[in-house]
Amino acid sequence: MNDALRLTLTRRAALAAMFAVGMHCAMAGRARAETPAVTAPAATEWTSLNADEQRMLSQYGERWNTLPAEQQQRLLRGTRRWLAMTPDQRQRAQARFGRWRELSPEQREIARHRWQRYRELTPEQQQRVRENYRNFKKLTPEQRRRLRERWQSASPEERQRMLERRRANRALRR
Repeated sequence: MNDALRLTLTRRAALAAMFAVGMHCAMAGRARAETPAVTAPAATEWTSLNADEQRMLSQYGERWNTLPAEQQQRLLRGTRRWLAMTPDQRQRAQARFGRWRELSPEQREIARHRWQRYRELTPEQQQRVRENYRNFKKLTPEQRRRLRERWQSASPEERQRMLERRRANRALRR
């Protein structure tokens, strides 16, 4: 694989990871259950949906009652989240989804894997990831480029030292 293609894939994977973190941040206010529910979701009748939900899900109207309950619930959750968003939040979500659609299947799989790894972190670790992401976004494009180059050209041992220095600096600030 040539360097230009590898760099493009890396950038897209980074965008996908940013999308995943952004989605998490957008949903940070949602309460999270300590243990997942074991019961199967109940089916929802089309007629029980309100007018806005039916309008948003109209492409499924004819076959809604034949969809698996899990799919109905997933679609309904997304629709309700969308309807609860402000216009600005909707615009950002559409932009993120546009970037997601541009990713190759391999890049999407990498993003899904990274999102799963992120969700397995403790709340404190997730907070650190979000802080680091916000700090990264504050950098100028040139600073980001130099940081990426420095990280990519570092050996595993150098990367480990960089991480340890960062952790030590963070501990001093507390």
